[in-house]
Amino acid sequence: MFSLFSSYPTFMIFLAVVVSMVVTMVLMPAWIRFLKSSHIGQQVRADGPQSHLVKQGTPTMGGVIMLVAVIAFTLLASVGAPTPELWLLLGATVLTGVLGLIDDASKVAHERSLGLTPKAKLVGQFAIATVFVLCAVNMLGVKPTVEIPFICTIDLGVLTTVVPVGEGIEIPWLYLIYCLILLVGLCNAVNLTDGLDGLAAGTVMIVMLVMAAIAFRAGVLEPALFAGALAGACIGFLWFNSFPADIFMGDTGSLALGMALGCLAVVTKTEFVVIIIGGLFVAEALSVMIQVFYYKKTKKRIFLMAPLHHHFEKKGWSETKVVVRFWIVSGMLAACGFVLYFATTLGVN
Repeated sequence: MFSLFSSYPTFMIFLAVVVSMVVTMVLMPAWIRFLKSSHIGQQVRADGPQSHLVKQGTPTMGGVIMLVAVIAFTLLASVGAPTPELWLLLGATVLTGVLGLIDDASKVAHERSLGLTPKAKLVGQFAIATVFVLCAVNMLGVKPTVEIPFICTIDLGVLTTVVPVGEGIEIPWLYLIYCLILLVGLCNAVNLTDGLDGLAAGTVMIVMLVMAAIAFRAGVLEPALFAGALAGACIGFLWFNSFPADIFMGDTGSLALGMALGCLAVVTKTEFVVIIIGGLFVAEALSVMIQVFYYKKTKKRIFLMAPLHHHFEKKGWSETKVVVRFWIVSGMLAACGFVLYFATTLGVN
């Protein structure tokens, strides 16, 4: 199928969005019924906003169907043509989703809001990110550089080790460290953003559409298709996750989506610009880090509650108002990132 429509890349990206959206919307109702009959539901933080207590027991692990939808399109698009970029992106995303699924299952089994230990999740995330970056450099030919638009291109491959396995495995240590921080950081940032009905799905949808546009502009169709499929899965999921949510994506979805965003940044060479495109996720993560650091030092809080979306809830904003306004902010940041990327590629063949 990929080879059949390869002459029509814009149609293929549109098809990725539609197929993934339809698969998600078709399969989700049955998944929700199964979760309800199995009494598999969300465990809500006891110290969270009181308005969230009604969410206790809402089906979770909706990310499973989102991943199924993305896998379905990947298989469809790969028929008859090898697409290593698609398979590498899919592998890192699905493996992170499996890690999140184990975390979600642990929460349900122990009936608490905490699943795997932070250390266990970080070890898994760093392992997946490491394998992805090394494969991207050695198999896809991704250059170990980070471009800061209109300023400079930083070569992070100056400290490189070549391990004599087969023809040799190149390990650009500085680039690897930067990417590990980026991928694991985005993975957990999206996870922290997933705290209100429709918040993570809506913001990731916006960001993935922009990443698809960037990949298309860069001339790498496979990552564009993958980003489009993720955006479509988010659109389909929003039908069931809009307030009041029928199901949550869980760590299965949020961790996978965050890792996917970081991986897309690597293969599209937007390792710096993605920090702007996903600026809302960065702000959510920074609010937690600042809150924890400041509280340990002063025993006082800067925010009424972290992550940032809970701060605005505590200020009296309704959940839907927080979500819609965060969508708008995410759209503005993603647009700024795209404009910045597009401006730097003007005149480039």
